[in-house]
Amino acid sequence: MVDDDRQAERDRMVAEQLAGRDITDDAVLDAMRRVPRHRYVPDALSAQAYDDYPLPIGHGVTISQPYIVALMTQALQLNDGDRVLEIGTGSGYQAAVLAELGHEVTTIETIEPLADEARRRLEPYGDRVRVLTGDGSLGDPDGAPYDAIIVTAAAPEAPPPLVDQLAVGGRLVIPLGRHVEKLTVLTRTDRRVERRVIGRVRFVPLTGRWGT
Repeated sequence: MVDDDRQAERDRMVAEQLAGRDITDDAVLDAMRRVPRHRYVPDALSAQAYDDYPLPIGHGVTISQPYIVALMTQALQLNDGDRVLEIGTGSGYQAAVLAELGHEVTTIETIEPLADEARRRLEPYGDRVRVLTGDGSLGDPDGAPYDAIIVTAAAPEAPPPLVDQLAVGGRLVIPLGRHVEKLTVLTRTDRRVERRVIGRVRFVPLTGRWGT
């Protein structure tokens, strides 16, 4: 939700790190301006919250750098009313950005303490965000189909359950590969799944049945 604290830092982050590069979606830029990233990092790292790099949040997990959050959100090509599934809740920051855009978000985290902390941080969004704990590589079949799925961890290939849970026309954004991954957008059509690569990234590995 909107937080006036450290607004100047967010404005600078958006201008220099996002709009100054290749983030052109005005709605994404506005959401990144509104969500207080410093509320989603450990207190000891708060001073670095708006810098252009990932930060550790415990349990061997990081919060992605702001640019990657914006890039993946933009790649989802969200439309009004889209339902979004996120795999890898982490601190809850990505889910907050998606909720700030006005979407209904289900997010799954395998590490229970992280899920509990994210659930607390995301309380202001009410029913708009649902935080689950479990094997994210299996997705959320009970909530499917989803218009968009975002995976914030790397897998060798797109987990079949996630592809199956995409609505026709739905988009899946996921880092694919090992060590240095290709950020890939998969779009489900009536008969097949189309894919395109939008960049190279580094992510922690996806765990679970369909992880590394």
